[in-house]
Amino acid sequence: MNSVRGLLAASVIAIQNSCFIYPACQKCCSRLILDSRRFSCLKCGCTGEAKDASYRYRLSLKIADTNDLFDITVFGGCLDPFFGVTAENLQRCIQDLNQLSGETNTDASPGLLVQAVETCFIGKKFIFGV
Repeated sequence: MNSVRGLLAASVIAIQNSCFIYPACQKCCSRLILDSRRFSCLKCGCTGEAKDASYRYRLSLKIADTNDLFDITVFGGCLDPFFGVTAENLQRCIQDLNQLSGETNTDASPGLLVQAVETCFIGKKFIFGV
């Protein structure tokens, strides 16, 4: 794997998906497998009760600099200032909204949230550490 790191100034041209939060292993940050009562991490073997699962931001973007297009994914707490809350707290809000609206897809983000994220990011220029 290439260990060269740098900064890239680029504009966001699209949000790649509407799932901004994922259940994350507290040890290795990999996506957890959740069922109604338990979670497990396929990477490190960590297990626990589903109600104790941690959540982490994952924002997949299509970005462009002056010469190229890139697909990039931004992870973790660096997104807290943009969302105004931690991923844990936003997940709780989404669950509450989904329960009130009768939404059965637990990975679904409410339409207004998707719109807000698009408004916040699309067309804006950021410096990405890559």
